Amino acid sequence: MIPPPLPPNLESRRHQVFPVLDARDRERMQRFGAVRRFRDGECLVAAGQPSPGMLVLVQGRVLLSRRDGLGHSVPIVEEGPGQFLGEVAQLSGRPALVDAHAMGEVEVLVIPPHRLRALLVAEADLGERIIRALILRRVGLIETGAGGPVLVGPPECAGRVRLEGFLSRNGHPYLALDPAQGGDVAPLLERYSPRAEELPLVVCPDGSVLKNPSERTIARSLGLLPEGAFETLYDAVVVGAGPAGLATAVYAGSEGLRVLVLDQRAFGGQAGASSRIENYLGFPTGITGQVLTARAYVQAQKFGVEMAIPAEVASLRCEASGMPLTLELTDGRKVRARTVVVASGARYRRPALANLDRFEGRGVFYWASPIEARMCDGEEVVLVGGGNSAGQAAVFLAGHARRVRVLVRGRALAASMSSYLIERMAASPRIELMMETEVVGLEGSDERGLQRVRWRHRPSGREEEHDVRYLFLFIGADPATEWLAGRGVALDAKGFVLTGTELAAGRAPFAFETSLPGVFAIGDVRSGSVKRVGAAIGEGSAVVAQLHAYLASAATSESRRASTREPSEPVRPGEGAWHVANQPLH
Repeated sequence: MIPPPLPPNLESRRHQVFPVLDARDRERMQRFGAVRRFRDGECLVAAGQPSPGMLVLVQGRVLLSRRDGLGHSVPIVEEGPGQFLGEVAQLSGRPALVDAHAMGEVEVLVIPPHRLRALLVAEADLGERIIRALILRRVGLIETGAGGPVLVGPPECAGRVRLEGFLSRNGHPYLALDPAQGGDVAPLLERYSPRAEELPLVVCPDGSVLKNPSERTIARSLGLLPEGAFETLYDAVVVGAGPAGLATAVYAGSEGLRVLVLDQRAFGGQAGASSRIENYLGFPTGITGQVLTARAYVQAQKFGVEMAIPAEVASLRCEASGMPLTLELTDGRKVRARTVVVASGARYRRPALANLDRFEGRGVFYWASPIEARMCDGEEVVLVGGGNSAGQAAVFLAGHARRVRVLVRGRALAASMSSYLIERMAASPRIELMMETEVVGLEGSDERGLQRVRWRHRPSGREEEHDVRYLFLFIGADPATEWLAGRGVALDAKGFVLTGTELAAGRAPFAFETSLPGVFAIGDVRSGSVKRVGAAIGEGSAVVAQLHAYLASAATSESRRASTREPSEPVRPGEGAWHVANQPLH
């Protein structure tokens, strides 16, 4: 069988996407799995169904094919002895994205997720080849849309844009089809007869159809949310999967802590939506926020970190000193943890404009990803903001839009934007900078979304109104700390979390510890932090040593309490010395 072509950017790396392991490699892998046999035509793995893990072919051949909910099946590759089946979903035991069928009698070594992670850590050189292949395979699936849901709706449909953003920012493949093109979606539309507000229809890999689902609904349908995993008492729960939270997850997971990461939208935070980061150490040509944080996301899973996205925290509860902390989620579930790391960052600030909520997602956006850039192709757009995020977005959109008007309330950019971005904006013939100017009005309709934008030059009071269908707002952010209100965590006047020496506490807290023992804060949400990706990652890694120290101290205190407890007094659930008490601090 002639292997079908890979996406252009992967074709030259086929040997890395589908490596062949030699006899010595397979011998080293044997202690991590168990042998299983399949008959001719039998299904080893089914798209949308839980996968047993990574499958290493010992004997026989297997055909991999991609399938979608519309019934299409396309061969991907035929693999033989020494090759393996799997991609990054197998690190966490999530559903498979492809089908695999035996071609004759087949014998495979099945390595379940937890043993696969152990293999990647124990066998570093072999693990490097495997993890590279897993990542490249996911990239190929994303670029072809293989294994993911099919979104059926007009390109300008707010629900479709919302779900495309959710899936793409979480690194999950999907296909998006316009019903106006007819074809295979015509029977689907005829059967379900969706109203405009019920679009997009989402056809899942198992054939089920959802009408304009929420992010949580589609995540649960695709198996992205860990069901029942919250029964665990975690060593650390990290709230927020931006650079700070991901750094904590990677370092804590690599040092043996049981870690869960919660985020209500996507991994990467605001940095994940950045079109290009050019001032991060080690990347002289720049790197997109999505790529940088996606690597950290996979890296955390390699070390056994559990991810729950989307999962929104409603409140934090502490029953008593020394007892586990409880996080209550908006869906009613609860998570128990010995420590909590607040890395919830900040949420996009919304200007006081009439009709703003009416046009959000329908012409008004708070980030500029390739999805929004595609919509703006050849259009005139307005962007509001004077910080680095605004500058990066303006330069990115200028590569697609006919004209980008950048409105800034202040008189100069030097105090809020890096000089290289100012120079790049000035050099672009498509970018028009308008200082001391603010948006004052939006107009449009429910059917067509945003149609016109009105702005005012502040010194003169002169107003202009133009036909603009796309408005991007980058006017800063407010701390996402409302879930901490009234929970014993001290905040400053602006709502950022106070830590360390900023606290007027009767104890000596760790540098990143809050007023509530065992609760730490890092990154943009912390009062006095430097709002930079590099700083957030630094704080995320540094806090792990403090988690170790706190847990060791808590275990020592519990041992002392246990030694003074009456023999007949029962030990309460969750008490007892913790396994890391004797580990060295890092």
